[in-house]
Formats: sequence, C-alpha cells, structure tokens
Amino acid sequence: QVQLVESGGGLVQAGGSLRLSCALSARTFATYTMGWFRQAPGKEREFVAAINYRTDYADSVKGRFTISRDNNKKAVYLQMNSLEPEDTAVYSCAARLGGNPSSEPANYNYWGQGTQVTVSS
Repeated sequence: QVQLVESGGGLVQAGGSLRLSCALSARTFATYTMGWFRQAPGKEREFVAAINYRTDYADSVKGRFTISRDNNKKAVYLQMNSLEPEDTAVYSCAARLGGNPSSEPANYNYWGQGTQVTVSS
C-alpha cells in the first residue's frame, strides 16, 4: 500500500521561508512522478509544482518555490521562499506512477493528508 506523509508546515511571517517534506512508502519511488498541490479555505485545489526527471511550476510560485527529490530517501521536498499571505493553504503531496509532471489532480493516484502553511502579513 502506497502512503505519503507530509511534514514541515507551520506559521511564518511574510517574506520568510519554509521547507515541506513528503515521504513515500513505495519500493520503486524513482518511478513515481511527485507533485505538490495546495488548497486555501473556500478555494479549489491548485497545482504548485511537480517533478520526475524534470520539474514544472505554477506561475504564481516560479522563482520562489523549488521542488526537489531524493530517491534514496524516497522523499520529495518543497522549498518555499519569499512567502506571501496568499500562499496560506493546506499543502498536499501527491504521487502518480510514471507519466510526466502534471498540474491536474485527477492524474495523481495517491495523496498525503496535507500540512498547514500559514503566512502572516
């Protein structure tokens, strides 16, 4: 059974940084495309970033967020810099077996429970 567990959320002031981590319990982590999504209260889930051997980012986070992965540790990370109050949301990681980085939540098979990120002004 594939499971994802996120960590690293919290409260930070605008302009600050946070690093999210997501651990995937799968024997063949390297074959999974990993993504980060976020959902703010009253809003739809939106794509943040994704990675397999290449990366893709939402326009709203380009230049501020960096997605990376460590196949040996079976983990994916989201380094978030220059955080803004508009980045406040529950951040979830997702996994899909194979395929390219995708911004569509429906393309991902597995999801973590999410971690809250709150950016104060």
